[in-house]
Amino acid sequence: MKKVLLSSLVLCFILSLSGLSWGVEKVDVQGSTTILPIMQIIAEEFMAQNEDIEVTVGGGGSGVGISALLDGVTNVAMASRDMKEEEWQKAKEKGLDIREIEIAKDALSVIVNYLNPISEIDVDTLQKIYTGGISNWQELGVALDGEIVIISRDTNSGTFEVFNEHVLRGEELADKALRLPSNQAVLNEVVSNPNAMGYVGLGYAQQGGDKIKALTVNGVEASPEKALSGEYPLSRGLYLYINGEPQGAVKKLIDFVLGPEGQTIVEEEGFIPLSLNED
Repeated sequence: MKKVLLSSLVLCFILSLSGLSWGVEKVDVQGSTTILPIMQIIAEEFMAQNEDIEVTVGGGGSGVGISALLDGVTNVAMASRDMKEEEWQKAKEKGLDIREIEIAKDALSVIVNYLNPISEIDVDTLQKIYTGGISNWQELGVALDGEIVIISRDTNSGTFEVFNEHVLRGEELADKALRLPSNQAVLNEVVSNPNAMGYVGLGYAQQGGDKIKALTVNGVEASPEKALSGEYPLSRGLYLYINGEPQGAVKKLIDFVLGPEGQTIVEEEGFIPLSLNED
């Protein structure tokens, strides 16, 4: 009898421990490194309020996130660009019902080291620099004697896709360009190299503080107001992509992102909340 009682108690203990994870819904989010810091903080705040939901967030780039969604590996893809035509076609072939949800606005900031005296640039000159047509700072009338160190994002990046569309405009990126995997890596390189030029999301440029300088582009500064108005030429939307009508934990997460708390985090991270567009 004692053995039966002991066995029952042990079984109840095991079940109580395993029960801690019972009923927990899991949401996997992958993709854009631009959106990554926003979603990491949002996930923490969201899980603190929803203990029955576990959210994991990973980067890799917009292309990686979208591929993971189309392959059924992730619930939510983060993208700092629109889905491409071939990605929509792949979704159609697989019978998927992909939904696009804009969660914020952003602007690509063209940045240089704080020691660089340059303060403005235009899109045509940017194209020449990034395609190799201009290679030395002195060609721009800048009092720096040295080769322009071109810093770019890799081709899986939504940030690169936006830069490619608005700046390269069909031209090939120069072979000498250093292609880095994240906004943070670009920022770090520009901070450490007086001859470097790069481009990052608006929030990352603000993180650089007085160690970097954001250039005006076509005479317009990269700011939330100028991005929303369309005056700044390197503006974009930030998106979440899901398959089908949002339900359960995914719906709760998206509602949180679009709600007051999520949009406050968007703004605190240096990006442009959708609510600003309503003011």
